[in-house]
Amino acid sequence: MRKIIFTLLIAFAFTQVKAQSNYAADLISPSLRNRANATIRNSETIVDMRAADNVILTLKTAITIWNKNGDGYAQLNLFYNKNISIKSVKGEIYNEFGKLTGKFSLSDFSDESAVSNFSLFEDNRIKHYAPAVNTYPYTIVYQYEIRNKQNLIIPDWIPLPGFDIAVEKSSYKFICNAKEELRIKANNYTTKPDEMENEKFKSLYWQVENLVAIKYEPYSPPRDTYLTSVKIAPKNFVYYNFKGSYSNWQELGKLSYEYLLKGRSILPPTTQQFIRDLVREEKSDKAKAKKIYEYLQQKTRYISVQVGIGGFQPFSAEEVDRLGYGDCKALVNYMQSLLKVVDIESYYCVVQAGNEKKSLMPDFASMEQGNHIILCLPLKGDTTWLECTNQEIPFGFLGDFTDDRLVLACTEAGGKLLRTPKLNAQGNLQIRHADLQLLKNGTLTGEITTRFSGAQYDNRTHLLTKPRVEQEKSLNATYGLNNLNFEKIEFDQHKGIHPMLTEKLKISVDQYALLNHDKLFLNLNLLNIQRTIPAVRNRLLPMYINRGFTDIDSLTYRLDPEILPLVVPQKYKISNQFGTYEMEAKIINGSLAYYRRLVLNEGTFKADSYNEFYEFINEVSNKDHLKLVLSLKK
Repeated sequence: MRKIIFTLLIAFAFTQVKAQSNYAADLISPSLRNRANATIRNSETIVDMRAADNVILTLKTAITIWNKNGDGYAQLNLFYNKNISIKSVKGEIYNEFGKLTGKFSLSDFSDESAVSNFSLFEDNRIKHYAPAVNTYPYTIVYQYEIRNKQNLIIPDWIPLPGFDIAVEKSSYKFICNAKEELRIKANNYTTKPDEMENEKFKSLYWQVENLVAIKYEPYSPPRDTYLTSVKIAPKNFVYYNFKGSYSNWQELGKLSYEYLLKGRSILPPTTQQFIRDLVREEKSDKAKAKKIYEYLQQKTRYISVQVGIGGFQPFSAEEVDRLGYGDCKALVNYMQSLLKVVDIESYYCVVQAGNEKKSLMPDFASMEQGNHIILCLPLKGDTTWLECTNQEIPFGFLGDFTDDRLVLACTEAGGKLLRTPKLNAQGNLQIRHADLQLLKNGTLTGEITTRFSGAQYDNRTHLLTKPRVEQEKSLNATYGLNNLNFEKIEFDQHKGIHPMLTEKLKISVDQYALLNHDKLFLNLNLLNIQRTIPAVRNRLLPMYINRGFTDIDSLTYRLDPEILPLVVPQKYKISNQFGTYEMEAKIINGSLAYYRRLVLNEGTFKADSYNEFYEFINEVSNKDHLKLVLSLKK
């Protein structure tokens, strides 16, 4: 009897969207229209994992689009490859009164390669559909089925997919064998899922209703801190005919070492001897590692590879040695193999890379967490980290792409979570000194030296190898000054574990100070004016500053003899939980000296503190726009 009820419930779930027959837009509650560009009427996601090598994803959705800003939610992008197949797609379009105006199927989709422009090998393709509708509101109803020959990665359920979209109802059903061992991570879902089981199968069911649209708010925290989501990882998995199991990061790290990395570190005897000779004169392991790393940077280049199990498994070290290229996995494995030749221990580490700091979840191990590989060298208490895909990055330096987050080190003894070095506000420096000459016609000339370090080190590294014309174009866009001309552009790169980049400019700016009769109007802050931020009423989300920094500007304006150095000294300082701002202007020995220091602290703050932050930043911007009125001699 329980089996019959279970089967009927599955059948009911598959027909629920179809039973919805009235898609008139005015049936949607006003609360789900407010602040929304689109409203999901009903969405049902069903993942059937009764066969590990034949996982079926069925999605049925009805969504009303209120305006052109919501059109993106009506588009379908279905990825497929040799492991993923699209079995069926069908859909319908309704006008605002709920009248059917069109239908579509898989034949109406465009088919394109999903290969990125930096990828050499990738087998992903994409089916894309966008309804040709420009009368609002309209409703799109669709359902599709996708079959996947693996269960290592199960798609997450995120019922509220983004900003400016509301949800009437969304559900997620997961079906598997009765004895299947699962790990489940539910974020911002307070109740337990409904569960049903018979002697063969079990199902888990999550549902949400009446989720109002969330507006984008400046300095919002990472989405997984406030959006509902469900992640599922089975203990036993199949991936490209490979079978394995894991329950935690220790087991996943060991599995990765045993089945993805082991046996892939063999190098030709000639390469091994070359490495031994290369470091023969070096006394410490760190010095040896640095020399080998610089060899890696000279010999190899980064190329993405995402084919089959190659999405997780690196090329062998021998292949990279022969070809001279590889993806992040292959280059890290190659560097690790080179170090092994001279008995230097290192860890192959999985990281979630990106400018937003995002750690692997300590309490939930899963294979889809992490999108990049870096290398860690324990070095007997002097832990050193290496980014192996960048030919210019200094030895031992991780920029803001991978700093301050938990990563998985895959070792022979098993996986362990390590934290990458933190780049803090005190070390994320931009320090500028300028010696400038202000002429009586308002023209400004002079030399400017700016040093970048910490997370700001990369502010200019992309210009190091660019031709002069591209450097000028980029700097003009960065500084945003009218009539800015460059007589000299030089960069000096110091490649240490704490690297620094120095920018040296010789400039002229015609009519920088505006001349009006016998007055000159001078904006003291030449190159580093803080932008304002928008006000937010009734803010809902906490405020989050992802990374702090320190900017210091010391500018000296040597005044033309025809300019009277009669300046009322300006001094201002404000300090609060978000940081510190200092500004001072005064006359020293006939020259106008301007000093500015801004420190911004990272952290998460209460939602109602945004008003204080808004006032702080906009006051900084106001002071940065300060103009002095200078008089000319008559």
